[in-house]
Amino acid sequence: MENKKISFFDQIERNKRNSFLLIFLIFFVIIGLGWVLANAFEPGYVFIILIFSIIFSIGYTVVGYYYSDQIALLSVGAVPADGDEYRAFRNRVEGLSLAAGLPVPKAYVMPSPEINAFATGRDPQHSVICVTQGALQRLTEPELEGVLAHEMSHVANYDIRFVTLVAVMVGIVSIASELFLRSMWLGAGRRDDRRGGGGGVFLVIGFILAIIAPILVKLVQLAISRRREYMADAGSVQLTRYPGNLISALKKIQAYYEAGAPRAKVSDAVAPMFFADPLQQRLMGLFNTHPPIEDRIKALEAM
Repeated sequence: MENKKISFFDQIERNKRNSFLLIFLIFFVIIGLGWVLANAFEPGYVFIILIFSIIFSIGYTVVGYYYSDQIALLSVGAVPADGDEYRAFRNRVEGLSLAAGLPVPKAYVMPSPEINAFATGRDPQHSVICVTQGALQRLTEPELEGVLAHEMSHVANYDIRFVTLVAVMVGIVSIASELFLRSMWLGAGRRDDRRGGGGGVFLVIGFILAIIAPILVKLVQLAISRRREYMADAGSVQLTRYPGNLISALKKIQAYYEAGAPRAKVSDAVAPMFFADPLQQRLMGLFNTHPPIEDRIKALEAM
């Protein structure tokens, strides 16, 4: 029996919906954490800690947001794709940007034999698309177009902005949990159990939640990252109208990794931006920023 084909529009909408549902989950974790700790500590003290966590998290993340392109490019040693050598690459980026109705991103090349690419920039007007030397050398023109269309979809979906919002929320939970755990040992702001408010019970629940919540929201953050990759794959099909090129590129990357070829040396902060995860697979896939390549291929084959 022939498998039923799935529209790339349905794939995009499904992954958008799942991404927002996961964001709401993080939001409810923040509310739950605040409520439990407000019952374990003085409400005024909890309010101050939460305000500090929000300000610090937003401040730290916004700086990274506005300079995300410069930070990412510097960290991987990327250079502008100037000269006749990269004319075809620049033309391909320009053609896809016109097809997507977006400003033309700046084109960069990363000196690495690995087959990979990434997009960065806070919005389409400040976007950058960077490919590795390995991608330019090993991918055919149609395969490279599929990869570039994937990155163009990240730009069109404002994924850097979306991921920044998630990072702020995750940062709030992590900072607040750390401060509350330290407060427990110091006894600062703790409720007086003699008032019959059940502070002792909430203190135990708060302690457990303060340990679990940062892990939970981090897992949700990574799940959102995987959803956005599926969405960008579907966006690539929407732009090129053909999934075969992207499937072929993914199979080539999978074969490259399975052969034990060297991976690019990048930080954990930059790795989620890449087309394929340049870091090793982690425990049960729960801590991966990208879906398994074979799962991405199956999703594309269903379109």
